[in-house]
Amino acid sequence: MKKLIRLLLLVLVIVGIIKAIPMLTEYLFPFNYNMYVEDAAERYGVDKNLVYAVIKAESNFDAKSESKRGAKGLMQIMDGTAAWCAHKIGLDSYDIFEPKDNIEIGVYYLSYLLDYYNGNEKSAISAYNAGYTNVDKWIDDTEYSADGENLDDIPFAETEKYVRKIKLYKRIYAWRE
Repeated sequence: MKKLIRLLLLVLVIVGIIKAIPMLTEYLFPFNYNMYVEDAAERYGVDKNLVYAVIKAESNFDAKSESKRGAKGLMQIMDGTAAWCAHKIGLDSYDIFEPKDNIEIGVYYLSYLLDYYNGNEKSAISAYNAGYTNVDKWIDDTEYSADGENLDDIPFAETEKYVRKIKLYKRIYAWRE
């Protein structure tokens, strides 16, 4: 309950700041690459605000971003995931650091995860961060999933924080529309 109250207070403070300083909002939560985001989001049936939230959280809109683990580009996609997704969508050649290609592949992957988890956004976002094999294990464990289909709790603190961040960013992007 304390976490929920802290999160709500944080959201209220952030919303208050955002409403008071619109230019800060535009700077902190840009709609960069909007043509690519909106096109891919519509094509794959993913909420564009979720896509913007993932890009913001993963790379802060730095197309050349690369993590220590090898995730690349705006949506921080691993090479194996990129190759698999590119094959699935018929993308013969791509540059993972090219915004159009990275967003196309990343949005397809989000779409795949959302479908895989029957539209459950919490599970899909968790899988985007921690991998679907981890999320599948958590869902199979009654400690983390009461119904065996959806995540109730996330055992990785980093992933739980990531999911909260994505949900917050998504709400901010929806508010900015």
